[in-house]
This record gives sequence, C-alpha cells and structure tokens, in this order.
Amino acid sequence: MRKADLVNTIAEKTGVPKVDVLVTMETFFSEIKISLSKGENVYIRGFGSFITKRRAKKVGRHIKNNVSIEIPAHYIPSFKPAKIFVDEVKDGVKPELE
Repeated sequence: MRKADLVNTIAEKTGVPKVDVLVTMETFFSEIKISLSKGENVYIRGFGSFITKRRAKKVGRHIKNNVSIEIPAHYIPSFKPAKIFVDEVKDGVKPELE
C-alpha cells in the first residue's frame, strides 16, 4: 500500500476530501520528522514509538582507495511498534501457501 492508497482509503471511510487527508498526513509526517530532529521521541499509544537511536563511531573502509575512514557517531530514526500492534499483525497475517 502506498501513500496515495492510504489517502484514498481514509477519504472513503471518513468522507473527508482527499486533499484535506493528504495535508493532514503530510503535516503528521512533518511533525514527526521535526520532533525526531530535535531529539524528542514521539509516542502513539496502541501504535508505536518513533525514536532516535545513537550509532557509535566506527572505522570504515573506502574499498576503491583502500583507505580507512572514521565514521562519526550519529543518530538514526527508528520505529518500535506497540505490543498490541505486533499481536494484531501476528494474528492477522496468514502466509500464502504455494
């Protein structure tokens, strides 16, 4: 499912115009990005948590030049689903038999 599919589904189920749904979704995503870039985690009860994880500095290798380079410590965004979310997916997804 793509973002356009989500917008269509939400618009059909709620009766809200697609443009308004798209603006709402874009604002939601933007606010999550802004919060994470400030170092603030976002917790949505029953859905999950958008958090930042710290990656330690490490030594990498530039293969083409065979030179060691130092990769500095940095933060990456991460999503941790809520337990109820994980349970619903486990119970709802059935593997396709071939």
